[in-house]
Amino acid sequence: MSYNYAVIGSGRQGTASAYDLARLGEANRIYMVDIERKQAEQSAERINHLIGYSVAQAEVLNASNKKDVIAFLKEHRIDGFVAATPYFLNYGLTEAAIAAGVGMTDMGGNSDIVFQQLERSPEAVAAGISIVPDCGQVPGMGTTLIVYAMEQLDEPRDVSMWDCGLPLHPEPPWNYKLTFNIEGLTNEYYGDCIFIRDGKTVGVPVLEEYEILEFPEPIGTLEAFTTSGGLTSAARSWAGKLHTLQNKTLRYPGHFSQIKLMQRLGLFDLDPIEVDGKQIIPRHVLHSLWDPKISASEETRDFVLVHILVRGLKEGKEVEVQLDFLHYYDDKTGFTAMEQGTGWHTSIIMAAIARGELPKGVVPVEHAMSGSAFINQASLRGFDVRIQLRPCS
Repeated sequence: MSYNYAVIGSGRQGTASAYDLARLGEANRIYMVDIERKQAEQSAERINHLIGYSVAQAEVLNASNKKDVIAFLKEHRIDGFVAATPYFLNYGLTEAAIAAGVGMTDMGGNSDIVFQQLERSPEAVAAGISIVPDCGQVPGMGTTLIVYAMEQLDEPRDVSMWDCGLPLHPEPPWNYKLTFNIEGLTNEYYGDCIFIRDGKTVGVPVLEEYEILEFPEPIGTLEAFTTSGGLTSAARSWAGKLHTLQNKTLRYPGHFSQIKLMQRLGLFDLDPIEVDGKQIIPRHVLHSLWDPKISASEETRDFVLVHILVRGLKEGKEVEVQLDFLHYYDDKTGFTAMEQGTGWHTSIIMAAIARGELPKGVVPVEHAMSGSAFINQASLRGFDVRIQLRPCS
């Protein structure tokens, strides 16, 4: 059986997701949708070139116009669509998906919006569709890998995750390259994280709990700190079951002090301030200044890393599970590691929705797919997930 997909948002992550659907998602047609025709056409051309035949088609659409999105989904008989748009469009697209009766995944990242989406689950059930928010690298794959690590134990108890997407060869002064929309990056540096501490769901401030970790070469020393949006629904789903659930973002040494300074200056704030008699949003100013300086170029070579430790009981004994996922830029396709991790987790879930394999409703990513089922799909894409079990010392 083959399916008609749409990818709304034809940038880096959306293109990677569409390529994966074309390759492994039994796609009949993939509509690459964007507000900019040139972007949609470039994305469709790239996918068709990589796949070797015409499967992708460019379409122009404003994703913020719910009425037009609904009409598009119905007109083209879409079986499922990926929202590869900035996080603030995801709730409106969820409404459009329910109205059109079409399954959806998105790349999430904002806890408040995800919780709003989950509240629409009864309507999605009534529409007979599956919607899975918060897919991608982290959130998304990180949570699914936590599920896999937890499956190794009879009674998982304490879960910690560290993750990053970084340039393999860092360049000062930032030692960082952005391979996704900057809206998603600065969103991570604002508000509270949602964790489980002492069995309860709690909010923990971002850019705190600093630590240094050592990884095997060529990675080396990285710094870690709290950021928002990495766990979200899992911290509610597993409250009472887990004693601890937390995650931290990893960066090269020195980056934390830079973004901590930005935070203290208020540059991540969304409330307008008056400058020269005009109302200015600080975060928008930061985006204009910072995005051109940190955006990845075609020459950027990157990696993504997920490191997970889970402690609990197996056959009555205290055991620790260590899971490591390390993946690099692909020279053959030109997709960055972050594009692969973000786009392909989203497309794996999307293809499962199209095949009717997922529960109906707005489904938290931790309940969408078992860890072992995801690992089977990940192996088809060359993702190397390594896992160790050892007695707790």
